[in-house]
Amino acid sequence: MSGAYIIAAKRTPVAPRGGGLARVEAWQLGAETIRAVLDDAGMQGNAVDTVIMGNALYGGGNPARMAALEAGLPETVPALSVDTQCCSGLDAIALAASRISAGDADVILAGGLESYSRAPIRQRRPLDDGDTPETYERPPFSPWPSRDPDMLASAAALAAARGISRSDQEAYAVESHRRAAADDHAAAELVSVAGVDRDAFTRAMTLKTCARLPVLAGSATCGLTAATTAVEADAAAVVLVVSERVRATLTDTGRAVAISGSASVGGNPETPALAPITAIEKVCRDGGWAVDDFTCVEMMEAFAVQAMTCIDRAGLDPSRVNLCGGALARGHPIGASGAILAVRLWHDLVRRDEPGLGLAAIAAAGGLGSAMVLSREHA
Repeated sequence: MSGAYIIAAKRTPVAPRGGGLARVEAWQLGAETIRAVLDDAGMQGNAVDTVIMGNALYGGGNPARMAALEAGLPETVPALSVDTQCCSGLDAIALAASRISAGDADVILAGGLESYSRAPIRQRRPLDDGDTPETYERPPFSPWPSRDPDMLASAAALAAARGISRSDQEAYAVESHRRAAADDHAAAELVSVAGVDRDAFTRAMTLKTCARLPVLAGSATCGLTAATTAVEADAAAVVLVVSERVRATLTDTGRAVAISGSASVGGNPETPALAPITAIEKVCRDGGWAVDDFTCVEMMEAFAVQAMTCIDRAGLDPSRVNLCGGALARGHPIGASGAILAVRLWHDLVRRDEPGLGLAAIAAAGGLGSAMVLSREHA
């Protein structure tokens, strides 16, 4: 077994559904990002062994293959699409690391791509003549309807159970926007697409503004609002994962960030927001780390209450989590969100002048959780 290293990482801006990226297909977002990653690494497409991309909303097919072909990779390069819902992008990178560590490949492009704007309308075929197709919003994530809650309702129930007030959730969201607005490093990770060159949703959020919003789910005291729920969005994110053999040929070893551990776990489908806690515990146990070892953490913010609960119960230092804001300030492009965490983590580690250890964690519908540890071993 050999090591796996990320040597380049890029993402598109995150744009809300119907916004500046609405007319760009998910695979086109992926293609733009693939080209940018290869250019940044100074690597030709014919060096790539395979492409692995997460996606949840495309509606079938193989968008990873579409992205690879559109990016101009040789037709001989295979591609695999992964669907573990919100965990898809991070799981795709973990799969790339596993294949490289096993000696099956030397260079893999991995990440996630998603377009809420271009997602197909879902319908089930009628079973009998004369019936009409049945339109549905999402597939089931559990075989038991009583244990397959709407994600918004599940998050509201979590807030009520833990007594996390609406005002505390809003304060968390305001801080996420503040950190994102103050981020002066984002340009290094972004690829301009369709004239969009920044995360469009980030704004000057205030508690006063939040207080005016209606409750979407839950009670008046602990309910969720549009401010404390990540907006549906479009984006892609890609990293270039290479073997120890390829890393040894680099002149700038400071760009080589090791994928030192990953974990994918299952939990209670009724409380998917809690799954990252178990994933963090597993990856730390397997790698012999304590949560205080992490220089920086990227925690998914599908809901403020979900991020707040995971930070608290995993024992993470809030001052090290989402240093430049999270998904509440950007948006949630389902299959790309986990890969965005990895891209941001890589850039955070690379721009430091010292070795460091980073953690990314995310939850998914159906009670899934994924976590990944990245380490920069040399300054």
